[in-house]
Amino acid sequence: MIDYGFTKELAMPFEKAVAVVTEALKIEGFGILTSIDIKEKFKEKLGIDFKKYMILGACNPPNAHKAILAEENIGLMLPCNAIVYEKNDKVVVSIIKPTHAMAAIGNDQLTQLAQTVEEKLKRAFDSI
Repeated sequence: MIDYGFTKELAMPFEKAVAVVTEALKIEGFGILTSIDIKEKFKEKLGIDFKKYMILGACNPPNAHKAILAEENIGLMLPCNAIVYEKNDKVVVSIIKPTHAMAAIGNDQLTQLAQTVEEKLKRAFDSI
């Protein structure tokens, strides 16, 4: 699979998977700031049919605040994304590993914070 995110396949309907991911993130203190329906956008902008594919921009406000205080331009790397998409007869869920995303920044405060955030995201992922 991928090394920059946690990934698993689920045997459930797409819409239910989106709801399950959203709730798992909520339990760990993340809210969904953005929800991008790629299927809808590709149809609208490109006129093509595409599989169900949702990008969820998750944010944990206290940690986002700490990250911005540690590195003002870190907003370029926020929020933490989760994706849900159809693949054959399954649904795939992936959640970013912040330690990988923040490694390029080279800020020790962010590295520690990324580890904390990743632990929360992993707990959410494992509960799905």
